Amino acid sequence: MNLLIIFIIYLIFAPVIGGIVTGVDRKITARMQRRYGPPIMQPFYDVYKLFQKENMVVRRSQNVYIFFYLLFIVFTGALFFTGEDFLLVIFSLTLAAIFFILAGYKGSSPYSYIGAERELLQLMSYEPMVILTAVGMYMVTKTFYIANIIAFPEPLIIYLPGIFVGFAYVLTIKLRKSPFDLSTSHHGHQEIVKGITTEFSGSALGLIEIAHWYEVAFLIGFIYLFYAVTPVIGILLVLAVYFLEIFIDNVFARLRWQYTLSSSWIIAIILGLGNIIALTIFR
Repeated sequence: MNLLIIFIIYLIFAPVIGGIVTGVDRKITARMQRRYGPPIMQPFYDVYKLFQKENMVVRRSQNVYIFFYLLFIVFTGALFFTGEDFLLVIFSLTLAAIFFILAGYKGSSPYSYIGAERELLQLMSYEPMVILTAVGMYMVTKTFYIANIIAFPEPLIIYLPGIFVGFAYVLTIKLRKSPFDLSTSHHGHQEIVKGITTEFSGSALGLIEIAHWYEVAFLIGFIYLFYAVTPVIGILLVLAVYFLEIFIDNVFARLRWQYTLSSSWIIAIILGLGNIIALTIFR
């Protein structure tokens, strides 16, 4: 399929899929807590309402950083779904996270500042495992190009079980779910209020939510890579992992940042690096 057509399909459908997944997430979460929960389309209603409200910001430059955050998240997904270089995808994803952190620092609020600091710690926590995942996939497929990785004739999870578990672990951080939702909070009574997004409102907050939808679509695609050889099993794997993330989110309370950082690196060393060493020896 022409790359331009794939890009247009991604541009239109990625936020739709991300928004629906977020709505299903909220619905399942509510049922786990014995509540009825909002309708699945509620995230779209929320974003629509945000764009109807006045955009109040402490500094206008915050909006610029959020624009580039959304731009690089979209660019990351575009590279990924058009089958481009994995390393470029990771670089673009990291750059998007940096723009988000800068926007949090610009808020000049203690809540926003603490949220930005914690977002930075989260970036330091998950980044080693993400890089090891790319390295592991390269060692199995001998390519960094996503299109070639998808075309690999065997399931990658067979060769990368440790890396798969390690990536699922840091995925909780990337999705900002408990016990690692350090930088944001969805409940007003908690100690960091809304964390890094405290000083955003209106359309800026709507853009952050849309960026999250694009990111969810990208992360779903990332999980799918581990069993891309059989699309049906790949989709089932994505559903199982995402349901596990929702379950963990509802079972565990938030942990301290020290545990997030140390446990992520230990997981990356034992499961990620251990898997790569095993590949080097036995493959």
